[in-house]
Amino acid sequence: MSTKEYKQYKRLKKESLRDNMTNLELIFNMLAEASTTEISKVENPDGFEESRDVAKHGGNIAGNARQELEEVTGKPVISKKNSENPELLDE
Repeated sequence: MSTKEYKQYKRLKKESLRDNMTNLELIFNMLAEASTTEISKVENPDGFEESRDVAKHGGNIAGNARQELEEVTGKPVISKKNSENPELLDE
């Protein structure tokens, strides 16, 4: 889901999406970022198109890990929980 769609899903307006993520959402986001960084170091993309492909690859790695966890636990990682109820973010 795009950042805009994610913010709508969590019913956010101007709030930071990252500040409204659960621990698992943050972990998978960080996995996508770290994967993208490592792939970028190896592939050394030149220009926007190649960089976008690297970012998609990094995102796919995190997406696959998220889907596998969801299959094992039977629970979605992506949550509507937000900082309106901060205690819910740590569940």
